Amino acid sequence: MRVLGIDYGARRIGLALSDATATLASPWRLLQRPPSDAETLRLVVAEVAALIQDDDGLEAVVVGWPRRLDGSPNQQTPIVETFARALESKVTVPVVLQDERLSSVEAESRLALDEKDWRKRKAKLDAAAAAIILQDYLDGRPRAAAGDL
Repeated sequence: MRVLGIDYGARRIGLALSDATATLASPWRLLQRPPSDAETLRLVVAEVAALIQDDDGLEAVVVGWPRRLDGSPNQQTPIVETFARALESKVTVPVVLQDERLSSVEAESRLALDEKDWRKRKAKLDAAAAAIILQDYLDGRPRAAAGDL
């Protein structure tokens, strides 16, 4: 089953999806934030519901959890925590917060390797950051041993 990664921003929401084995994360989509938080939640819930109904299904949603470099909360932390709790109350899969420190910096540096125009990179940045957040989550999960399969 797949896992959805979310980079929840003030203007855009980056989405990433894992493969069906929940091993590899890839950037998927970019959503423009609607004006209200309620509309934003409805938009994301609709995306999650569609993925749950898809043939590969959906195991969980991973939301990037913003923190300062020292681990303390920043301005965006309570906003994302509120969004994650609201999302969790509306969907049937677990919603997990995943540390997102430096994910945008890493995404920017990876994108810069292939795309020199910063305007083109900016359009891909949030989904790429979501993929990094999701990959960190996937890499941190215990994997089944070959004999367990």
